[in-house]
Amino acid sequence: MKIIDISWPLSEATTGYKDKKIVKFEPTKTFDKDGVRESTITLSSHSGTHVDAPSHFLRDGKTIDQITLDRLVGTCMVLDMSEVQEKITRADLAAFDDQILEGDILLLKTMNSATPANEKFTPHFVYLEHSGAQYLKEKGIKAVGIDYLGIEHSQIGHLTHKECMHSDIVIIEGLRLGHVEPGEYFFCCLPLLTLGLDGAPARAVLIQDKA
Repeated sequence: MKIIDISWPLSEATTGYKDKKIVKFEPTKTFDKDGVRESTITLSSHSGTHVDAPSHFLRDGKTIDQITLDRLVGTCMVLDMSEVQEKITRADLAAFDDQILEGDILLLKTMNSATPANEKFTPHFVYLEHSGAQYLKEKGIKAVGIDYLGIEHSQIGHLTHKECMHSDIVIIEGLRLGHVEPGEYFFCCLPLLTLGLDGAPARAVLIQDKA
C-alpha cells in the first residue's frame, strides 16, 4: 500500500487567501525553560487544505460537524486539467465523462499545483466555473477538490460554491497535486471536528495498492 500526502503544509509562511497572514505558531513552553515543548496554533477555518461547509455560503447550510465523513472517504479520480488556462468548464469535464462516475470523489489537478505553498497569493488561479459545477451535479459526484485555496473567483454570487452546496457536493480546497499522477485512488480527507463552524482544516491523502 502506498500513501500519498496531498495536504498543503502549514507554517507561518504558508500562503493565505488574498495574502491574509492568519497562521501563527507560538511556543508556550520550551525545552530549555520547561523541560517540554508546547505551542499555541492560530488558524483560519480555511487555512491550507480545508473543507468548506455549506454554512460558509448558505444561511441555513450544514456546519462542518454535520457533514458525514462518508462524503470525504472513498473512490477518487484525479483528473489532469493542467492544460486549462483560466477556468474549468462543462466542456473541459465532459472530455472525461467516462471517468466521472456517480458517487465518486473528483480531484482537479491544474497548473495551480506548480505554485509553491509559500508563494504570494495569486488571484488568477484556475477555478471551477459554474457550468462545470452544474455538470458535476448532473453526474452525481459526492465531493470535488481543487489544488488552490479557493474553488472559484470572479463569479458574482459565488455560483460554483452554491451550486455544489445545494447539490450536497462537498468542496475541498487547498490540495497539493503536483506529485500525483492522474487516475483512480482511494481518498481520505478528515476535517477537524469543530462544532458549528463554516469549514475546517484537514489532512488529505491518496491511497493506492502497490503494483
